[in-house]
Amino acid sequence: MLSRLPVVTRCLSLAALCAAGPVAALQLPLPPPGEDIVGQVQVIKAKYEDTFADLGVTYDLGYSEMVAANPGVDAWLPGTGAEIVLPTRFILPPGPREGIVINLAEYRLYYYPKGQDVVYTFPLGIGREGWGSPIAHTSIIAKTPNPTWTPPASIKAEHAADGDPLPNVVPAGPDNPLGPFKFTLGTPGYLIHGSNKKFGIGTRTSHGCFRMFNNNVLEMAKMVPVGTPVRIINDAYKFGISGGKVYLEAHAPLNDDGTPSVVDKHTAVINAMLKREDLANNLRVNWDEVRDVVAAEDGLPAQIGEPGEAPMVTSAPGDLLQ
Repeated sequence: MLSRLPVVTRCLSLAALCAAGPVAALQLPLPPPGEDIVGQVQVIKAKYEDTFADLGVTYDLGYSEMVAANPGVDAWLPGTGAEIVLPTRFILPPGPREGIVINLAEYRLYYYPKGQDVVYTFPLGIGREGWGSPIAHTSIIAKTPNPTWTPPASIKAEHAADGDPLPNVVPAGPDNPLGPFKFTLGTPGYLIHGSNKKFGIGTRTSHGCFRMFNNNVLEMAKMVPVGTPVRIINDAYKFGISGGKVYLEAHAPLNDDGTPSVVDKHTAVINAMLKREDLANNLRVNWDEVRDVVAAEDGLPAQIGEPGEAPMVTSAPGDLLQ
């Protein structure tokens, strides 16, 4: 039987959360071998003119993750002096730390430059309902500055039905929905690109491609070579180790096509844990804390256990995660 661990408070003090301020990009040092968490949560006080969309541009955060980390706060008018949590602490995605990893459930991209002990991470817009983004292992096959856009017939038909006909070719420039740069993926029909819209990063807003803030895609353009591997996953629950403790990060689950999902969370959490073979056979879990983390779906890593002698994890107690 697993011993009870003390429940870890999810709302840390301001002193523990506050950081030095915004940075141009989320470039974070990789943790030591055997550890998985990067960055730190920040808390700021909103100004009158602040919105989640504007703060996302400043702090490299997407709209959905800002909303999830700040339940009950008005995303468009937080109010002067309102405390805003910036979810800039991440459990790295499972699997190899190489190339680009996109996690649909996070609306987030991770880039591991070859030969460097850092990771860059950026928010993404992904495919909306009916135009899901793929789960795939692929690569960057081309890089194109100032791209033109040739709308496919399906998108032209959709716009025409809405009374907004598109030209056969949209030239490069401020009205081009691909923004100032595009990466072509080996999966036919899919791109990573900028955008001509200020809003939509961190939401299901595209026709399946991956949208980035323009400053982010231009920064990636300088770093990411053709041939870089790209792994696209959909992990709503990520487990990781830091400082001898085990953490869980939970997001709202999506179907494989990037649409909202109604899942058996009990099974999904156990399956995510079993992906970590180093934990499945050696983990003492506070299931009450797991339940709280899964219920919150706030994207903030929280301690749920510690390594220790325990039977192989194949189930959670009763209906704990229902």
